[in-house]
Amino acid sequence: MTVARVFVAMSGGVDSSVAAALLLEQGHDVTGVTMQLWPSSDDEGGCCSVSAVRDARRVCDLLGIPHYSLNYRDTFEREVVQPFADDYAAGRTPNPCIVRNDRVKFSDLLAKVMAQGAEYLATGHYARIVTREDGLRRLARGLDPAKDQSYFLYRLTDAQMAHTLFPVGELHKDDVRAIAGRFGLSVAEKPESQDICFAGADGYGAVVGARAPGAFTPGDIVHVDGRVVGRHVGLGRYTIGQRKALCVASPSPIYV
Repeated sequence: MTVARVFVAMSGGVDSSVAAALLLEQGHDVTGVTMQLWPSSDDEGGCCSVSAVRDARRVCDLLGIPHYSLNYRDTFEREVVQPFADDYAAGRTPNPCIVRNDRVKFSDLLAKVMAQGAEYLATGHYARIVTREDGLRRLARGLDPAKDQSYFLYRLTDAQMAHTLFPVGELHKDDVRAIAGRFGLSVAEKPESQDICFAGADGYGAVVGARAPGAFTPGDIVHVDGRVVGRHVGLGRYTIGQRKALCVASPSPIYV
């Protein structure tokens, strides 16, 4: 790839930070951009937290590249958080990471950076883009099977992939941390965010309850044969196929 102008979506974590560092090392014109997603003053270290923006800015300062933070709070609430709550209230189990990538990062953000003259948007996802013989692009798994994130990106279109880069997709996590250390990045050993990024210390229940209070309205647990076999604490606490934590005594396994 020839030298290009690349904006890197930076979450404040090690993966997107290394993505920016590698692109800069390759000679590209790199700019960091962080989406402010959550209207919170807490500092729990997740990708939606206040500290994420600070960490991303520190990395960009160290690398000597510009950094911008964009207010995506209203968009994130409308496109990701409220649908997340609505799904739980309806007894479904959503995946907000897929929705965020589809409706926010690789739609609105990609369009914004392209309008600013970027040729590519890069992220720290463990995924790859390969070009088929017919010229179309195909999303492929990252080389690190333990960290592959292609599942969260399955909605990417060929047009979007034409302007997307995954610099760490060819690497293993240990290698990424080692590269971060080589560049002297403060996030080299930063822990990964494991839970829903906007759930916070109170968990997803607080998020759902504030937006869809009916999700936690108690009701009867009804067997498929019509018998009432217990009481539930709200549809938002269960998902289709769930077997555990139903609080129903039964001689045989039962499922939601």
